[in-house]
Amino acid sequence: MAPRKRGGRGISFIFCCFRNSDHPEITYRLRNDSNFALQTMEPALPMPPVEELDVMFSELVDELDLTDKHREAMFALPAEKKWQIYCSKKKDQEENKGATSWPEFYIDQLNSMAARKSLLALEKEEEEERSKTIESLKTALRTKPMRFVTRFIDLDGLSCILNFLKTMDYETSESRIHTSLIGCIKALMNNSQGRAHVLAHSESINVIAQSLSTENIKTKVAVLEILGAVCLVPGGHKKVLQAMLHYQKYASERTRFQTLINDLDKSTGRYRDEVSLKTAIMSFINAVLSQGAGVESLDFRLHLRYEFLMLGIQPVIDKLREHENSTLDRHLDFFEMLRNEDELEFAKRFELVHIDTKSATQMFELTRKRLTHSEAYPHFMSILHHCLQMPYKRSGNTVQYWLLLDRIIQQIVIQNDKGQDPDSTPLENFNIKNVVRMLVNENEVKQWKEQAEKMRKEHNELQQKLEKKERECDAKTQEKEEMMQTLNKMKEKLEKETTEHKQVKQQVADLTAQLHELSRNKLEGTVWTEIDDTKVFKILDLEDLERTFSAYQRQQKEADAIDDTLSSKLKVKELSVIDGRRAQNCNILLSRLKLSNDEIKRAILTMDEQEDLPKDMLEQLLKFVPEKSDIDLLEEHRHELDRMAKADRFLFEMSRINHYQQRLQSLYFKKKFAERVAEVKPKVEAIRSGSEEVFRSSALKQLLEVVLAFGNYMNKGQRGNAYGFKISSLNKIADTKSSIDKNITLLHYLITIVENKYPSVLNLNEELRDIPQAAKVNMTELDKEISTLRSGLKAVETELEYQKSQPPQPGDKFVSVVSQFITVASFSFSDVEDLLAEAKDLFTKAVKHFGEEAGKIQPDEFFGIFDQFLQAVSEAKQENENMRKKKEEEERRARMEAQLKEQRERERKMRKAKENSEESGEFDDLVSALRSGEVFDKDLSKLKRNRKRITNQMTDSSRERPITKLNF
Repeated sequence: MAPRKRGGRGISFIFCCFRNSDHPEITYRLRNDSNFALQTMEPALPMPPVEELDVMFSELVDELDLTDKHREAMFALPAEKKWQIYCSKKKDQEENKGATSWPEFYIDQLNSMAARKSLLALEKEEEEERSKTIESLKTALRTKPMRFVTRFIDLDGLSCILNFLKTMDYETSESRIHTSLIGCIKALMNNSQGRAHVLAHSESINVIAQSLSTENIKTKVAVLEILGAVCLVPGGHKKVLQAMLHYQKYASERTRFQTLINDLDKSTGRYRDEVSLKTAIMSFINAVLSQGAGVESLDFRLHLRYEFLMLGIQPVIDKLREHENSTLDRHLDFFEMLRNEDELEFAKRFELVHIDTKSATQMFELTRKRLTHSEAYPHFMSILHHCLQMPYKRSGNTVQYWLLLDRIIQQIVIQNDKGQDPDSTPLENFNIKNVVRMLVNENEVKQWKEQAEKMRKEHNELQQKLEKKERECDAKTQEKEEMMQTLNKMKEKLEKETTEHKQVKQQVADLTAQLHELSRNKLEGTVWTEIDDTKVFKILDLEDLERTFSAYQRQQKEADAIDDTLSSKLKVKELSVIDGRRAQNCNILLSRLKLSNDEIKRAILTMDEQEDLPKDMLEQLLKFVPEKSDIDLLEEHRHELDRMAKADRFLFEMSRINHYQQRLQSLYFKKKFAERVAEVKPKVEAIRSGSEEVFRSSALKQLLEVVLAFGNYMNKGQRGNAYGFKISSLNKIADTKSSIDKNITLLHYLITIVENKYPSVLNLNEELRDIPQAAKVNMTELDKEISTLRSGLKAVETELEYQKSQPPQPGDKFVSVVSQFITVASFSFSDVEDLLAEAKDLFTKAVKHFGEEAGKIQPDEFFGIFDQFLQAVSEAKQENENMRKKKEEEERRARMEAQLKEQRERERKMRKAKENSEESGEFDDLVSALRSGEVFDKDLSKLKRNRKRITNQMTDSSRERPITKLNF
């Protein structure tokens, strides 16, 4: 009888997605047992006709889910062999019949387990039964016929597994059940149909990634193996990146991949589990970096690797070397070699051998050099300018602005020619909603919406009020016109009625006199002759009587009310005689000053004892000193002071101050004096100290001695035996290149000699620490500043003498305050002048000390030569150090590659000797190759060849100084 084969596949094949160039060979896997004998498999039934056999065999092959080449190999078998395989397969199926042979059984079990989430209430036997059921499903997905897998997919068994994974509690997630569920997904992906179904599911990879939150190492390893293998499948790489982004939100990570780096750095004390997990993490990281868009795009690899480097993976990798595990070391070597290769290729863009991405200065200089004299340079400067203006608060959310800028630049760098983004972290399609959502949280957006709505309502209300006021204004205008018409009519009527009143009053008086005469005649002998009403007039309030019973009272009140209303609405027109623009600017100044004219006047007379006038306001006030033409015009209208505009009245009142302009200039000079002295004094000190340093520096003297020796030796037979050289020649040393290596200059060689033979010269920067400041001083400008101080001080003294000759005024403190200021300021200025004279003497002495002509060289030129030389020396020292490190790195790489070569050779021999290992399917082969690092073998060889080629090219063509140690 033929040997029993594993898994219901009928026979064993060697499947590997990487080896598809050779024709597959159909073989039996036999146990290495001396007592085992191969027996001939005799079918129990007679073989049917060939046509019928082909149909039956075709159904069997379809169930095996083979690739096209393997199917061809199967159909090429003889008819007898086909019949034997078919009978063996059918016999296995008969033996395995039962309830567990149907997907429905497992799906019901999964749903039941998911409904009962917690393991706390379960007995140990129940937990074991659950674990066995899931393990049985994993085995069935691997070994059952293809129709089992198809049926499981059709019944949405994958969603049942994912639902179980999403809803399990902590105890279940840390148990073997979790590991078995991940194993079920892995088994389902072990055939093309199941793998396609898993990848097509909307949340399968995200849910698998969520399992990284468990503390169970076996589960983590299984998850990482699946994710790493999916990176190698077409279309799977971006899904994995999206899944890691999903996990970042799920696990509340600060950044993507944070959990992986933490696990990589964590020590558990269990060597085997620890190495297994860290190997799985490194294999996953290498797959993420080298697959997908990373196969072709250097920028994408640099982009992703920078994420890991920012999380601190490099120190962790250095620590992982201590485990001394060959498989782990293989993954570490691939990571470092790929990184070195990418950095070398990236540096080649700038004609360098290495770029220090930790140095902000170097990266800025490279960007600046690349963009200088290009159309992009103004935009680059604009970006830098606005970056300086970007808000930043340690406790605020302003870091989101920088995050946005970072991600926009990432988007630009890594997107392809079609604008597609191979990653999921940067901004996608520059959607402005995503931008806003990134900048602010939902609460801030809600607040913004509320504020916008509030502002919209306020705007509408203001618009309505404006329209209402316009209507009211029109009505008032019309009402005023009508009122004026009414008033004119009432005045005419009043005048007419007044005339009539006078006439009537005269008539009444005449009639009264006549009546009085008549009445007197008639009243003789009556009581009326005894009554004198004139006595009552003396007692009565006749005005009150007239006001109370006047016939014309109403009309007079209306006229008075109208007159009062009109007079209140009439405004007195302001008087302004100075230029309109000058008046407007003066009003703006006065509104900013927020002082009355009396307060300004008092401040000027008291020389601003209370510090009411800031320096910038005084500078502005000097621009509005009343001119003679202004004063003449204002004097003509001095009797209309109350009608004068604000600016006119200010200028008029200031013009009344004796020597207003001179007082103001003196006050401004007094306030600015200390500031100007503080600006001048450091410049003078820089020249003085710089002159002393170059004169006394023993390190500089020793260095000049070495340079002179170099020059005399190199010019021997031509201009040799020189006794000295121009100091400007110091900066030409860097232009002298080696005849052996054009990247090595005489300055590199000089630094090497100095470090080995004259270590005291290395203190040159310390002895000449003030040279950079002295190189910035322009003597012409300095003399001009000193002259300005001298003339200003003289002007204040002249004004002081004038004010002393004037009679004192109340509140005028100019003489007392300025006298005290002149005493102090004169002493300070004398000190500066003495210091300047000393600095000039020392500078002349230093210039002559180096054989230069004192009158023909300025401090900025003289000290600038030394400053430029010191910068070149510092750069050359750093480059020499980089060269030394680079050489050590190349030596380490060579040793590492030799070890890799030996390791690969040993593993190749081990793989060749291991011929009786168990069969595994396509996805299992993928995971196995990823775990061992075999999948990167071809890349390692390619990287080795590229490294040699690029190194040779850079040796011939690089225009930058190399980063290899000098061996003179």
